[in-house]
This record gives sequence, structure tokens and C-alpha cells, in this order.
Amino acid sequence: MALAIAAAGARYRVKFTTLTDMITSLKRAFEAGNISQRLLAYTRPRLLVIDEVGFLPLDRSQSSLFFQVICKRYEHGSIVLTSNKSYGEWAEIFSGDEVIAAAILDRLLHHSTTISIRGESYRLREKKKAGLIGTKGGDN
Repeated sequence: MALAIAAAGARYRVKFTTLTDMITSLKRAFEAGNISQRLLAYTRPRLLVIDEVGFLPLDRSQSSLFFQVICKRYEHGSIVLTSNKSYGEWAEIFSGDEVIAAAILDRLLHHSTTISIRGESYRLREKKKAGLIGTKGGDN
């Protein structure tokens, strides 16, 4: 979120979405026959931030829609993705299809920087500090 805010503050056109929201929007557009127009919402901005990649798995048609976005943005615009899945688990996200996962990762990782953040969620850490939830091995 902070990267999107900083980019917007620098007057870049930014789109922030979750993967689920993006796919839902694209699927509706596909069913209505105006997918090309809807794709522009995700391909025009200079920066596209897609949150929660892998939170819910995608079926084949949803995976194909995501692939279209990645292909259209490839070498034309920046993408920031957040995921709690390692790259080795991405086939699970995309209906178990290792080919589409590899094709997506190939485009995403070419010219990219990966930042791996380890440790517990900062949200949970704050709750633990406040004593609202227990720690590992604790009584709560």
C-alpha cells in the first residue's frame, strides 16, 4: 500500500486491487462481452498493485484472465504483487497448472526484484503485545 501511495504522490497513475476483486471484475466483463475495455483498467496505470495473490485459488478461466493482464503489462508497466505463497507453490494458485504458473512467473520475474518478508504478521504482533491473543506455546 505504501508503494502505491508513494507512486500516486509522485503523480503516477496507480491501480490497487486484490487478486480476487480483479478477477471478479474481469470475469463479469468477459461474460458481458467487454473484456477488452475492462482490461484497460489494469493495463493503463503506470503501476498495478495486486494484493493477496494466492489467498484463494483460481480456476482455469480465472487463471487465464490473470495471465492476460500479466501479458499485456509485460515490459509496459510495473506490477507489485503480495503473496504468502512461495514461487514453488504458484501452480496451486493457478488451478494446479504448472504451465500457466511458469508462464506468469517468467514474465513477472524478468526485470523484477523479489522481497521476501519472514516472520509473523505485524497485525498479530500488535494484538499479542496488547495481550489480546496468546503467543506460541502460551495459554491463550
